[in-house]
Amino acid sequence: MTLTKKPLQPCPVKPTDLRVALFSGNYNYVRDGANQALNRLVEYLLRQGVQVRVYSPTVENPAFPATGDLVDVPAIPIPGRSEYRLPIAVPLRVRRDLERFNPNIVHVSSPDIVGHRAVTWARRHKIAAVASVHTRFDTYLAYYHLQALEPLARGIMRRFYHRCEIVLAPAESTGAILRAQRMNRDIAIWGRGVDLKAFSPVRRSQMLRSAYGRSAWP
Repeated sequence: MTLTKKPLQPCPVKPTDLRVALFSGNYNYVRDGANQALNRLVEYLLRQGVQVRVYSPTVENPAFPATGDLVDVPAIPIPGRSEYRLPIAVPLRVRRDLERFNPNIVHVSSPDIVGHRAVTWARRHKIAAVASVHTRFDTYLAYYHLQALEPLARGIMRRFYHRCEIVLAPAESTGAILRAQRMNRDIAIWGRGVDLKAFSPVRRSQMLRSAYGRSAWP
């Protein structure tokens, strides 16, 4: 006898039903493309009525104000790039804060120690874990002349991403690499788009172009 699975029926969920715990290695202490995308995501979710709580290292003078509620997690400076910090633990105070928030989605943005702990917490509590990819951390080893460790790093990343329900890549090219590396069976594209206020033709400067020898650019 052949059993046929019945298609799953969509379950209507209101934005106000969602509580998202977002874990980031750098949410606002150094400005970069990844945390700009995460802050804009949180701003959008909050406008829709979604409850969001962010867990990330903090510093006394961050690069820009954080969007949403931010909870500090312990971190240490990264060797050679001390402006960045490596999250190293989820202490009791953070776990208690997480339990009080009681999320129904855990979003992790980097496969660091705290990201692994967050996914473990989500699986233990039977909560969906979503991972967004902002950079290929395994390629960073070349900066430290440790290319021989790249297969080990990819193995750790593969275990991390396989424990998530879905992995979100920034572009199809990155998605293709992640699929080739077997990072997850479900890899979707989270397109970031372009900030038309920051990148606008009205900001064109022929003087700047000429200074960099690009006067021929259209």
